[in-house]
Amino acid sequence: MTPEAVLEVMHRAMWVALQAGGPVLAIGVGVGLLMAILQAATQISEPALTFVPKLGALALAMVWSGPWVLERLISFTRDMFSAIAAIGP
Repeated sequence: MTPEAVLEVMHRAMWVALQAGGPVLAIGVGVGLLMAILQAATQISEPALTFVPKLGALALAMVWSGPWVLERLISFTRDMFSAIAAIGP
């Protein structure tokens, strides 16, 4: 396997990981920021006030984006197995 092929595989793997984790992380950051602004405006320092809404939003984000993420991961895995089979004897 050439160095270029290895770099291509690693590039694709990093891109798939970013696509798989990106939407959930973005929603988590957005909800966390919104809750931090709410806490700063009301001066309420209750840890559960940030944890519970963020947990719910992340759960909904995973349910919403789960099928798409699974399809991306399955596609990447099939491509990698096909590439491994092409390298064989």
